[in-house]
Amino acid sequence: MKTASLARPEGVKEFEFTARDFERVRALIYQRAGIALAESKQEMVYSRLARRLRAGGLDSFAVYLDQLERGRDDAEWEAFTNALTTNLTSFFREAHHFPILAEHLKTVRQPIEIWCSASSTGEEPYSIAMTACEAFNTLTPPVKIIATDIDTNVLNTGANGIYSMDRLDRMAPERARRFFLRGKGAQEGLVRVRPELRQMITFKQLNLLSDRWGISGTFDAIFCRNVMIYFDKPTQGRILDRFAPLMKPDGLLFAGHSENFLYVCDAFKLRGKTVYELDPGGPAGAARMRRA
Repeated sequence: MKTASLARPEGVKEFEFTARDFERVRALIYQRAGIALAESKQEMVYSRLARRLRAGGLDSFAVYLDQLERGRDDAEWEAFTNALTTNLTSFFREAHHFPILAEHLKTVRQPIEIWCSASSTGEEPYSIAMTACEAFNTLTPPVKIIATDIDTNVLNTGANGIYSMDRLDRMAPERARRFFLRGKGAQEGLVRVRPELRQMITFKQLNLLSDRWGISGTFDAIFCRNVMIYFDKPTQGRILDRFAPLMKPDGLLFAGHSENFLYVCDAFKLRGKTVYELDPGGPAGAARMRRA
């Protein structure tokens, strides 16, 4: 167990973190979540996992990783995965997607189902919900959204729907007034998403690498933005191949601005502006169309 120590000389780390330790972390998070950590992430890994060593009263990365590999502590595996998951998001991030979504919602058969597959702290699925409300000019549009993420901490934030006021700084004032309630008293400086929006969304923990996703039905749109960049090409291809049967024939797949799916899966073709649709000419797309 870790005991109190004298002040460390400047530049000396609290815990020894060897190249072998880093390679073990890279292997474990790849096996667990499909995340391919770059060599440049060594300092990030140290700073985030050092908190887990302190929490467990451990004095060695090697001991911590040994405990993980024994596989007996599901809660610590969850904490390990949460610590190494990057959750950078904002309301209406990559804003060009939302007018495309709004037009799409007006043309498809109701009821409408959407899957946000990397929902983080909830800003993305709530942006989808607001877009649906605006498209149908009602707080109760015929839209249901499943919001998933591997990180249970961020899912709890999303389900609560409470954010600091500054998260709305870039949002049009009329949109903020329509969809958020301002906190008062002890909640001053906070906002909460209106209950009608929260009722549209089901938050659920899901690992895209799991053999079973536990998701049924087909979707009019799937958002998978800024998560594939953490996976290698073979992993991206396997996930995209599994998306295809879950999409309606006219469904749309939304990707992040730095992601390109054209060379990792033959089920989709580019529609434009990092938006994809099923390709009836590709082998997987053709099979999907025959089943529809």
